[in-house]
Amino acid sequence: MLWSVYRGLRKAAVSAFKSSRGPPPVRRLLCTCDNGNTNRLADADTIFALSSGHGRCGVAVVRVSGPASLSALRTMAGLKHKPPLPRTALLRSITDPRTKEVLDRGLVLWFPGPHSFTGEDSAEFHIHGGPAVVSAVLQALGSVAGMRPAEAGEFTRRAFQAGKLGLTEVEGLGDLIHAETEAQRRQALRQMSGDLERLYQDWSSRLKRSLAHVEAFIDFSEDELIEEGVMDQVDRSISELRSEVERHLQDERRGERLRSGVHVVIAGSTNAGKSSLLNTLCQRPAAIVSPIAGTTRDVVETALDIGGFPVVLSDTAGLRESADLVEREGVRRARQRVEQADLTLVVVDCAQIPLNRPTISFLQDHLKDLLPSQDPTHTERCIVVLNKLDLLTEQRRERLHSDLGSWTAPPSVCCISCHTQEGLQNFLSELHLRVQQLCGDPLSGGPSLTQARHRSHLQQCVSALGQFQSFRDSDLALASEGVRLALTCIGRITGRVGPEEILDIIFKDFCIGK
Repeated sequence: MLWSVYRGLRKAAVSAFKSSRGPPPVRRLLCTCDNGNTNRLADADTIFALSSGHGRCGVAVVRVSGPASLSALRTMAGLKHKPPLPRTALLRSITDPRTKEVLDRGLVLWFPGPHSFTGEDSAEFHIHGGPAVVSAVLQALGSVAGMRPAEAGEFTRRAFQAGKLGLTEVEGLGDLIHAETEAQRRQALRQMSGDLERLYQDWSSRLKRSLAHVEAFIDFSEDELIEEGVMDQVDRSISELRSEVERHLQDERRGERLRSGVHVVIAGSTNAGKSSLLNTLCQRPAAIVSPIAGTTRDVVETALDIGGFPVVLSDTAGLRESADLVEREGVRRARQRVEQADLTLVVVDCAQIPLNRPTISFLQDHLKDLLPSQDPTHTERCIVVLNKLDLLTEQRRERLHSDLGSWTAPPSVCCISCHTQEGLQNFLSELHLRVQQLCGDPLSGGPSLTQARHRSHLQQCVSALGQFQSFRDSDLALASEGVRLALTCIGRITGRVGPEEILDIIFKDFCIGK
């Protein structure tokens, strides 16, 4: 009896909530109908911007999108008698609509909506890339009624709002624009193609189905309108989905490292040759090198491309006790960087290894002093670089190689000379291998997590699914709320559910004209 009263009150509350919400809000720019057709609103602005790179170039592309695109194209390209053929390049004289002065002669293209990048009527002007030409065309477009300059990322935002791109695909497009290495390009292109979007949409669909079954069981199970075994199916689906999300999260941040760069820190004692190694890898004098101990006081950071993988390389102050306040701060920052590093290059002056002590014993104690003791796995994320090999006699070289022959510890050891470049190729091969292992192959396996916000929402999703499993037998209403929360978390990644601030975070890093 009490359960029937609860069901009645629950249905009445849901009905009252839906009626109080009213019709869904209409987007100012675009709205997508159920049949997939995109309606352009009459009050939407028409935007324009330079979509190609700034500076002198052979060809510059000016993009226009919005309801006044055709009017601007006809006015400036002299196409008054008939509309241009869609997606067909025409060589035309481009004129100022106010003075009728010819500004340039170039190609114009017409993209009628919804078959365009933004889903709106769009046009492109392919003009010569001189600054004066570009400036004149942009000023002429600004004189056309109903047009304004585009904001950063506004073209892509309209494409998202028109349903042309999912939010993860938008992020992939942004990463592709900013990609500096081959591996970054591959990962961004894979995400832009929709691999990550399809994975999350599949999870979202399964959560919707499970939520519908739970809600139906709550509302109609007493009326015997629900077939047997429905909740067993939900239990299996939720359990499998939670396992999949947890496996997806256990990627050791490969995708995020590849997107932002592997943080490699050069650390060691003073005068071990850390700055020389940095300059050798950069192939330029990025850091000051001198025989005076403690020359490097602060962190010197530079970006590198190691075999197609992005690396953020940091040179740090030599680790030693010092009475100098500035040097002590540099040492503190150096140790902090070592703790945060994805990979540490421990540089050792091999000429300073004591003759009366086994090499392996010396290196093991040196690593204990240098690496964080609270992180036992840190030794697996470092390479020992024995520098200044050119200063050793032939006898000491033979002894060094003999001692290292029995080295079985996790860190690999490379003997080099920054002065003569001896052993440098072997070291670069080892460095490339380790960076590749940290980033993984962006084209193999499932799509990788590339954004910190993805990880945060997926962790909340796992917690929400845990809420369902915790309350499954005691309170089905609270359990269903866990499924709904998990669905919301996935929706915040794909852009299907979530506040407007999420969009601002995504689009603020886009350049003007994209």
